Amino acid sequence: MAMKDCCHNKEKDLEKHFKSQTNVLWTVFWINLIMFFIEFIFGLRSRSSALTADSLDMLGDSLAYGSSLWALKLGLREKARTAQFKAFLMLVFGLFVLGSTLYRVFFQSVPHFESMGMIGALALVMNLICLFLLTKHKNDDINFSSVWLCSRNDIIANLSLLGAAFLVFLFQNPLPDLVVGLGITGLFLKSSFSIFSEAKVILRS
Repeated sequence: MAMKDCCHNKEKDLEKHFKSQTNVLWTVFWINLIMFFIEFIFGLRSRSSALTADSLDMLGDSLAYGSSLWALKLGLREKARTAQFKAFLMLVFGLFVLGSTLYRVFFQSVPHFESMGMIGALALVMNLICLFLLTKHKNDDINFSSVWLCSRNDIIANLSLLGAAFLVFLFQNPLPDLVVGLGITGLFLKSSFSIFSEAKVILRS
């Protein structure tokens, strides 16, 4: 009887832990998805390559959290196909932002540093909230460990964006915005190609 109660309690603890993980993933998913649209729209309106590129980080994270939720009970091959679809969406948005940034290289205009600073600061706060929520589960498994690292790296991108906004304000020159925008977009595209490659290996095997 004691053994049965022990197993029952352990099962309830595992179920509670799984529910906590799911709630955290849903929360950070919505935060990142909403912030993607905010940054993307303000990035286009303010003509900021860095802000538009930083929105890609939010998109990539929301896709990562969403696919993690979707693929929780899927098999390995289904997870690989889900990853390929995620990588395809990342590639499409990444190429769009890359094209937009390259256009601004040839047709330069000083972006609105006020929007860059304001939305960049908001993105930083949101990523700090996500990092705080994910920290509780960062040692649960490799999936949570990886998304925690992604969230931490996003903070670096946010700080780069704020630095670009300050330099644009200081020199009234779009170059810092373009450099940061190209850097973030390049990393984003590299991630999408890496996901494609990893998924391809899994499907082949």
